[in-house]
Amino acid sequence: MGKFELQGNRFIWNGQPIRILAGAIHYFRIVPEYWQDRLLKLKACGFNTVETYVPWNMHEPTEGRFEFGGMADLVRFVETAGELGLHVIVRPSPYICAEWEFGGLPAWLLNYPDIRLRCNDSVYLEKVDAYYDVLLPKLVPLLCTNGGPIIAMQIENEYGSYGNDKAYLTHLKEGMIRRGIDVLLFTSDGPEDDMLQGGTLPDVLATVNFGSRANEAFAKLQEYQPDGPLMCMEFWNGWFDHWMKPHHTRDAESVAETLREMMDAGASLNFYMFHGGTNFGFWNGANYGDRYEPTITSYDYDSPLSECGDTNEKYDKVRAILSEYSNEPPIPVPPSLPKRAYGTVELTEQAPLFGNLERLSRPVQRVTPEPMERLGQYEGFIVYRTRISGPRTQGKLTIQDVRDRAIVYVDGSFVGVSERWDPQTFMLDIPEEGAVLEILVENMGRINYGPQLKDHKGITEGVRMNNQFQYDWTIHTLPLNDLSGLTFADANQQPLAMPTFYRGTLEITGECADTFLKTEGWTKGNVWINGFHLGRYWERGPQQTLYVPAPLLKQGDNEVVLFELHGAKRPIIEFLDRPILGD
Repeated sequence: MGKFELQGNRFIWNGQPIRILAGAIHYFRIVPEYWQDRLLKLKACGFNTVETYVPWNMHEPTEGRFEFGGMADLVRFVETAGELGLHVIVRPSPYICAEWEFGGLPAWLLNYPDIRLRCNDSVYLEKVDAYYDVLLPKLVPLLCTNGGPIIAMQIENEYGSYGNDKAYLTHLKEGMIRRGIDVLLFTSDGPEDDMLQGGTLPDVLATVNFGSRANEAFAKLQEYQPDGPLMCMEFWNGWFDHWMKPHHTRDAESVAETLREMMDAGASLNFYMFHGGTNFGFWNGANYGDRYEPTITSYDYDSPLSECGDTNEKYDKVRAILSEYSNEPPIPVPPSLPKRAYGTVELTEQAPLFGNLERLSRPVQRVTPEPMERLGQYEGFIVYRTRISGPRTQGKLTIQDVRDRAIVYVDGSFVGVSERWDPQTFMLDIPEEGAVLEILVENMGRINYGPQLKDHKGITEGVRMNNQFQYDWTIHTLPLNDLSGLTFADANQQPLAMPTFYRGTLEITGECADTFLKTEGWTKGNVWINGFHLGRYWERGPQQTLYVPAPLLKQGDNEVVLFELHGAKRPIIEFLDRPILGD
């Protein structure tokens, strides 16, 4: 057993002062086979603690059904860290932000029309309590008070950036304690008056999050907590990327200067991120400032350990500084994992989406084009179909409040695209016999931060011809979590201009290695390798390759499936031995 506690302005571990030097590594963004490699590189850099969020939506994807295996095996991740001699800080939700889908909240919460998120709402708290009843007992045996590696746990996350409901925070705190969490509890917020006023609790350690001007941030923290230890719970040493924006980088020397400032102040700290990983599948989130901005598949974050686990200049500078403040001898840095360029693969089979709808989804009839959540769907795509009567000349088609990207077809012909951040209307001539209208909508990730958090997907209001709402819809939900029903045919032509699945085979001889799938020449879509959903690609960048960890591959034949929304120059992909992120 271990004892981690506060004494005045110091952290104490088993009776001795300790400075917490932590780095964020999210188990849910890394294949489990690589957890040990990333944790060893954290330790070799000079850190003594790993920090992780816990995404509620991954662990309870549908209400009452819980997942704690594979990439969701939180217990195994914490145990692995402990076996390597690392302490663990857990930030167990319900909300995590993290540029993760819906900030970690499960989308099925939106099935409750009157629910109020992140506050003392009885419906919301009932769902949180049911989740905690399952999650927290898994963590109790891993607490340092029970001989495990977990030394501290967070209450909510940056709550002062969202609200000021102290009754809500108190409910979470008391619920954690009541379920056996007896380690140090803390909150984390930005170093601003309103955030520290709204997000902290009496007798709970407050920590602050920032990327620079450490002494200013700590001075603000001390105005509210004059006697506690200084702790930066999120040192933003890099940043995340949105589609259609340049790749973010931060100079390694700038990171080193802020790190030294914190070390000279005697502070404890947590690098956010030390290693970012990947938003596999549909797990990326989105932001909403002036407009909706979805996050890319890579969560490289320009962190000291890259998306594929390689060290870099930032890693070297951080390791050098930490060694100056340590009495422990450095341990060797594990080598980079092998990379391999497998070359080009021709995708020789095609399965058009609209020819396979009935194999992927059972249609439902609705009066209006309902959003995904009301149909029990939480990710992927959705198709809305209706018939427009004719004749009509130059009728204006409007999709009212689409979330997030709609592709419009009339009688099977492409009409145009309307995007949430760039809504379009379309002038249509409908013949006397009428026409079939089909709208394919992509959920590009729910908002993970800020007041726009409640983010339904699909068509959330309606579809109009001029001012006339159109009713009587056939809807196909397309979560795309099972592609086994697709019927592929040999492709004897160029890629289609319609949404189509393409399939090919990557043949591997010898040992499997990490690789990077280059999507140049393709427009927009998703990729699966051996049934594992790698994530999204888009020619608008900045990401131009998708990371493929070696454990997803096998010797011999590997199935590659692309779901392309618009078409490609030629049905070929390429596997490189390096990533391309940005220009």
